[in-house]
Amino acid sequence: MPLPPLTVYRHDRRKRALITLAGEIDLDTVPLVRASLERCLRDGIRTIDVDLTLVTFCDCSGLNAFLNAAQHITAAGGTLRLHHPPRTLVPMLDIAGCEFLLLGVPFGRLSPPPGYAPVATAPVPPHRSVPPVTRVRVLSGGAV
Repeated sequence: MPLPPLTVYRHDRRKRALITLAGEIDLDTVPLVRASLERCLRDGIRTIDVDLTLVTFCDCSGLNAFLNAAQHITAAGGTLRLHHPPRTLVPMLDIAGCEFLLLGVPFGRLSPPPGYAPVATAPVPPHRSVPPVTRVRVLSGGAV
């Protein structure tokens, strides 16, 4: 019997949840990711760790789901952190400046996958300022 394209496991401890995803995150499976993150918020969970170790692929729809969830969870006074992103997600996080979603990775220190060539970006004109990045609280590693 073939495995489903995406499997979601959730383990709660008080107001904290560990969601482990296994498989591929794309347009077909992203509704499952969104639903699991929204369910945590509805259940009163305010700290959500997402383990992506077993994710073999994640497209921009997955990144969008994580960013949307992070926005809602942050507005509710919580945090969302991604752990062990797949190779397909790393360049998107870097280009979009979303390293703040990653646990334990200092800003600007995200290592690209082998063979990844960064996209050249235009410098910011001197008359426009870029808002400073707000540092977020990084949780220590270990079991949830």
